[in-house]
Amino acid sequence: MTTTQVLPTTALGADGTRVGVQGFGAMGISEFYGASDLTECRATLDKALELGVTLFDTSDMYGSGHNEEFLGEFVRANRENVVLATKFGLVRKAEDPRYRGIDNSPEYIRRAVDASLTRLGIDVIDLYYMHRKQDGVPVEETVGVMAELVRQGKVRQLGLSEVTGAELRAAHAVHPIAAVQSEWSLFSRDVERTVVPAAAELGITFVPYSPLGRGFLTGTITADSVPPEGDVRRGFPRLSGENAVRNTELLAPLRAIAEARGRTLAQVALAWVHARAGVHGLSVAPIPGTRSRTRLAENVAAATVTLTGDELATLEPIAAQVRGDRYADMNFTQAGRE
Repeated sequence: MTTTQVLPTTALGADGTRVGVQGFGAMGISEFYGASDLTECRATLDKALELGVTLFDTSDMYGSGHNEEFLGEFVRANRENVVLATKFGLVRKAEDPRYRGIDNSPEYIRRAVDASLTRLGIDVIDLYYMHRKQDGVPVEETVGVMAELVRQGKVRQLGLSEVTGAELRAAHAVHPIAAVQSEWSLFSRDVERTVVPAAAELGITFVPYSPLGRGFLTGTITADSVPPEGDVRRGFPRLSGENAVRNTELLAPLRAIAEARGRTLAQVALAWVHARAGVHGLSVAPIPGTRSRTRLAENVAAATVTLTGDELATLEPIAAQVRGDRYADMNFTQAGRE
């Protein structure tokens, strides 16, 4: 398939790999946000590649393996143009859909990478993340095992998700880390305390997930528009109850800028993330998720939107006013350990 490069590119870590400055988060295709039209989802993947999106992000726990299987056909058909990222470490139980455990043991990592390669139907994973850090397991030990996978040719580059700045430095001392992934948006800026500075210092690409606040920053999820049953967003503190009422009010300056620019709220929110890359002096590749070609084109267009100093100043106070944590249990995040 021939791609039409619309997006600018950025480095992924220090080895010279280039990716579009905006990636694609595939999680919602398989579950969490309601039913998907898989035909439209596949068309959206193809359109993303056409528009210059080259970094596609999944995990072995999304749909309990379904997400990797679904992406596999697309990746294999476009292998030379796709940088595929997947993750290990979050464990589920078939008998309890709500259960989330963490396993960073060497035995689990070795099983997990082989299982992901099988589901994807490929020989090597371009970017392999530790999805979450297990308490009591030093990150140096985990990365040591991940480095074995690089030497074995099963993985090209390593990444970490939801680690602290200190953990990122410790990991990078064992083996070069190409990317660190955490939630980063107008509503979620806790990573700017230690993780972003560490990534900038070490030349590690930051991959913001949920850069649109799980849809809240698009204006489609509000206090008056509660996600349906089965949508995980119903359980996020900042997206429900009185918190949602207050947080909806915080969108006013975002909406004003969008209207003045003739842009959407999502485009302004994504442009803000790209602007933070310049402020902190690091490479970023946010991975907004979508199951629609229309939304995809909207998101891609945001990469070329440059906000003015006055607009950025208007948006600056928002995060400090957000009510509610980004997860009900913050122990699974770097913020819970800082």
